[in-house]
Amino acid sequence: MGSIAVIVLVVGLLALVTRWAFGSGYGRSAARPARSDDGLLVLVATVSAPGTARALRAVLSDAGIRSTQRTPAPHRTDVLVFPDDAARARSLAASFSG
Repeated sequence: MGSIAVIVLVVGLLALVTRWAFGSGYGRSAARPARSDDGLLVLVATVSAPGTARALRAVLSDAGIRSTQRTPAPHRTDVLVFPDDAARARSLAASFSG
């Protein structure tokens, strides 16, 4: 009976160690990606409102440029495009009067 208790104790300790090592991290704060980590996208414009960003994205879409937007802070919305379209998108954004 003593060897069974040791086996149960060892298996229980192994379960606790693996849960700690490979757990979901509940209670830990998630690491936030760096601000400059935009992946494949480049920033072409920053506007003050999401509606203005949507209007700019419509202009870019009409020119055949795929884009997305993010709002990193209140009253600030970024418009991002793929690097191949960045120069043309910046030119359109500069002439945009949204």
